[in-house]
Amino acid sequence: MRYGEGLLEEILRRTDLVQLVGRRVKLDRKGRVFWGCCPFHKEKSPSFKVENERRTYHCFGCGVGGDAFKWLMETEGLPFPEAVQRLAGEAGVDLPAWSPEDEARETRKKSLYEIVSLATDFFEDQLHRSQGGNEARRYLQSRGLEPGAWKRYRLGYAPDSNAALRDHLVLKGVALDDMVEAGLVRPAEEGRPARDFFYERVMFPIADVRGRVVAFSGRGLAADAKPKYINTGETSLFTKGRVLYNFKTAREAAAKGAPLIVAEGQMDVIALSEAGFAGAVAPQGTALTEDQLAMLWRVTPEPILCFDGDAAGAKAAKRASRLALPHLVPGQSLRFVFLPTGEDPDSFIRGQGPEPMRAALEKAQPLSEVLWRSETEGQDFSTPERRAGLEAELARIVQAIRDPKIADYYRRDFSDLVFKAFKQRKPEPGRGAAKPFSPYRGRDGNYGRPGQNRDRRGGRDFPPPFQGNVSDAVKRSLHVVNTLSAAKNLNERRLLGLLISAPHLIERYSEALAWLALDDPQLDSIKRELLELAASGRRLDKTAVENHLVRQGLGVAAERLTTQSVLLSDLKEADEQAREMLWARTRAQLADPDSAGAGDLKASRDEALQRYLDGGANADWEELQRVNAAIRSAKDR
Repeated sequence: MRYGEGLLEEILRRTDLVQLVGRRVKLDRKGRVFWGCCPFHKEKSPSFKVENERRTYHCFGCGVGGDAFKWLMETEGLPFPEAVQRLAGEAGVDLPAWSPEDEARETRKKSLYEIVSLATDFFEDQLHRSQGGNEARRYLQSRGLEPGAWKRYRLGYAPDSNAALRDHLVLKGVALDDMVEAGLVRPAEEGRPARDFFYERVMFPIADVRGRVVAFSGRGLAADAKPKYINTGETSLFTKGRVLYNFKTAREAAAKGAPLIVAEGQMDVIALSEAGFAGAVAPQGTALTEDQLAMLWRVTPEPILCFDGDAAGAKAAKRASRLALPHLVPGQSLRFVFLPTGEDPDSFIRGQGPEPMRAALEKAQPLSEVLWRSETEGQDFSTPERRAGLEAELARIVQAIRDPKIADYYRRDFSDLVFKAFKQRKPEPGRGAAKPFSPYRGRDGNYGRPGQNRDRRGGRDFPPPFQGNVSDAVKRSLHVVNTLSAAKNLNERRLLGLLISAPHLIERYSEALAWLALDDPQLDSIKRELLELAASGRRLDKTAVENHLVRQGLGVAAERLTTQSVLLSDLKEADEQAREMLWARTRAQLADPDSAGAGDLKASRDEALQRYLDGGANADWEELQRVNAAIRSAKDR
C-alpha cells in the first residue's frame, strides 16, 4: 500500500462524508443517519444511507457501499492514489513525499502479488487434478466440503515434495529470491538447497482487504504433522496481526445486514459461510489484535466473537474483552457466543444444523455480562477480603475504559451487581422483608440533601461507596487491594515502557523478564514479543523494537507505554545509570512488593534517582553509582 493505515484513517476521520456525498445526492437527515436515493441505480424511495459516525455509505437496494475513498473512485473514476490525494488536500492532511525508491518498492510489491497469485493457481490445480491430491480431497469431503466449496474459497493442496512449487515457479520465470521474499520458499541454508515452505498440506489462501491473496495457511495431512496449521511468515504483503481471513467477503455481507462473526479458524469460517452466515472471519491462529478490532468496528458497531464453551474459550473471551475496553465508544462494543464444550462452529453446524447456530447468535451476550462472568463464575467469595478483591478488579476494568460516559455506566452496573450479590439485606426470621440497603442512600437510610452526591456534570447521584452494613475491615481490605493492584499495573507498564525505550536491557535481563508474571493480557503479549526479539539474536534498537510491535498489532499500546510514564519521559537518552536503577526498582516491586517497599536501600535508591531527575547533569554521579552498585549487589543475592 502506498500510504500507511494510520494516515488513511486520519484522512477519513477528517472528511465529512455527508458533505462529500451531498455534492451529488440530496440527503435528508433522520436522527444521526442521512438518507437519499441511490446514485448507482434507479429508485423512487430512498434506500441509500450515509453515516458520518461510521464513515460509510451503503445502499440497501443494490448493495453498493464503502468509504470516502471508494466514493470518489466509483463516482469520479479516480484511481485509489488520486482519491487519497484529493481527500487529503481537502482535509488538510500532509502526505509524505513520494520518492523514486517508494515507486520502486510499490512496483516490487505488485510483482509479489503476481507471484503469490501463481502459487494460488498451482495449489488449486494440485487439489483438483493431481494424483497426490487424493488424500486432500478425501479430507475435505470428510469435513462436509464438496468441489463447489473448494472453488469458492480457492482451496488447494501443497504436494508431498520440498521443491514442487519452487520448480513450477522457475518454469514461470520467477526468480528464487522473489519466491523467498513472497514467503513461498525457504532460503538455502547449511548446505541444503532452497525448498518449499509448504508441503503435504491443504492450503487456505489468505486475502487482504481488497481480496488479493497475500499469504497461505496450510493444514497438515500427515498424522505426525507439527504444527497442524502453519501460516506464511511475515512479508511485505502479509502481517498476521492486520489481516482477517475472509474479510472482504464478510464485509460485503455485513453491509447487506449479515452479522459479522469472528471464529477461531478457517474451517469454522467456511462452515459458517456455507451454512448461510456469510459475515464470518478469523484471525490467523492468534488472539485478536487492536488492528483487527479496528477493522471489525469499521464494518459494524457490535461484531460477535464466537468461542468454545470450555476453559480455553473463556480465557480467549477474557483476553478479547480486556483488549477492547480502551477503545469502547458510545454505540461500539462486542458481543459473545459460547458454544457447548468441545464444539466449534464447524462441528456444531455439522451436528446440529444452521438454525441452532442462528439461535445462539441471536442470544449473543453483551460485553458487560461477559466481563462480570469472567470475574465471578466459579469463584469463592465467602470472605470479606475476596469480595473486596472482586470490587478492586471490577474497578480496574472500569479504569481501562477511556470514554467517561461508558465508564460511568459500567461503574453503576457493577455496583448494582455487587450490591445484589453480596450486600442486599435478607429478611430477619419472624419479620417482614427488611428494607434493602440501597447504594444511593446514606447510613441513615435517607437519600440526603438533593445534589449532595452529584457528579461534577450535574448528573444523577453517585452511589456513596461501601455504606450501609459494610464493615470497616472490608473498607480497609478494599483500599489495600486497590492500592496494590493499581501499583502493580503501573509498574508493569513502566517496566515494559523502559524496555522498549532501552532495548539493550531486553537482551541483558531477558531471563529475569521471562519469570515475571504480568496480569494484563495485552502487556503480557508485549512481554512475549520482547522475549522473542531477545531470542532472535538480532541487534536491537528502539526503532526495530517499535516496528516489530507495530507489525504484531501492538504499536498503539507500545507508544502509550513509552510516552505516558513521567519517569520515562524525564530520562534522557544518555541516562544509562538512571535507566538501570529504574529497571532494578520496578522489577523488585513486581517480584516482591513487600520487600521492595521496605529497607534503607529502597529509600536511598528512590531519593538518589529523584535527585538525579531533579538535578539533571548537575546531580551527584558518585552517589548515583554507589546506590546503583548496591542495587546490583542486592539483586545478585
